[in-house]
Amino acid sequence: MKKKIAFVIQRYGLEVNGGSELSCRLIAERLTNDYDVEIITSKAIDYVTWKNEYTENIEVINSVTVRRFSVTSPRDNIKFDKINTRMLTQSHSIHEEYDWMENMGPHVPDLLTHLEQHKDSYDKIIYYTYLYYPTYFGIHIAPEKSIFVPTAHDEPYIYLNMFNSEFNLPKYLLFLTQEEKHFVQKRFNNAHIQNDVIGIGVDCPDELYSKQNIMEKYNLPEDYIIYAGRIDESKGCKEMLNYYMQYIENVPNAPQLVLIGKAAMDIPNNPKIRPLGFVNEKEKYSFMKYAKALIMPSQYESFSMVVIESLSLEVPVVVNAKCDVLVGHCVRSNGGLYYNNVHEFAAAIEYIIRNPEVSSQMGVNGKLYVDSNYSWDVIITKFKDAIES
Repeated sequence: MKKKIAFVIQRYGLEVNGGSELSCRLIAERLTNDYDVEIITSKAIDYVTWKNEYTENIEVINSVTVRRFSVTSPRDNIKFDKINTRMLTQSHSIHEEYDWMENMGPHVPDLLTHLEQHKDSYDKIIYYTYLYYPTYFGIHIAPEKSIFVPTAHDEPYIYLNMFNSEFNLPKYLLFLTQEEKHFVQKRFNNAHIQNDVIGIGVDCPDELYSKQNIMEKYNLPEDYIIYAGRIDESKGCKEMLNYYMQYIENVPNAPQLVLIGKAAMDIPNNPKIRPLGFVNEKEKYSFMKYAKALIMPSQYESFSMVVIESLSLEVPVVVNAKCDVLVGHCVRSNGGLYYNNVHEFAAAIEYIIRNPEVSSQMGVNGKLYVDSNYSWDVIITKFKDAIES
């Protein structure tokens, strides 16, 4: 009889695009041959409002049973913004932090009731992402059965006192990068907890659109750089666009900047900036494959799947030096460059464009790094070791 394992996560589904949620789904699907896998999650798709959008209480997605619970209080963002500002700027009590978590959401008390009533039916419970209500309150229910995948990085929230217990309760910790492991162990003094670094596997399609097809369909030049993901100020996109505008002022023949993804901010109206919006997966990987470099401007990343995807496609990356995780990928792979300011941003792009042989070798290095560290066989073996521990 297969062991029964549960994944607890804030959102889950084919329509959910977040990095930790996608990682959770890809791993859960790959464990179904060896375990009876169940997902315990909310009915929300949108992480800003937590509005209930899924209607079924139980459904099966790619052989994985998904058990959903209603969000009883969708987030009031005006109220939450006030609470959030107080948490980050003023002294406060631990009880105020608990109130902040209740408002952070998704508020799913029935999910916690289910865990309390059925904890004995699961051999292991795997919690994804430290920041949200289901994991924070859930991990306190059966810590002796818990495997914690915190997807943590150095951000203001992680210094709240309430998280001290969450990071010291689990039986096993799984990290996405060495940088995350070192940061968490330093912040929470929890090196005594059994742990491993697993990463996330990538699934780039074997078949892409031809370069000619992409160039002609979207009227793209031979040289372009790309950003792929949510176009959001919180992801460093405002700074990236400001840097790029300064760059093209000084270098008129600079490569175009292609943006793929949903825009959550204003984008400068400039012919060299090409916002293409949402594209399908095959188009996404085709755009990335033929780019001269991928830009990742975020300073808050616990892994960055898009950087790993780019390296897997043999495309160099240019990343924000303020993010230790991204710098770590560049240093270990020798497949990317990093910048601290606008001058280094421009210099990194120019170096890649003007040195095609070096750029090509960076691409080869990047793919070797991904193949050696982020193959699914390696990742699933580590996950199974944690489950069997």
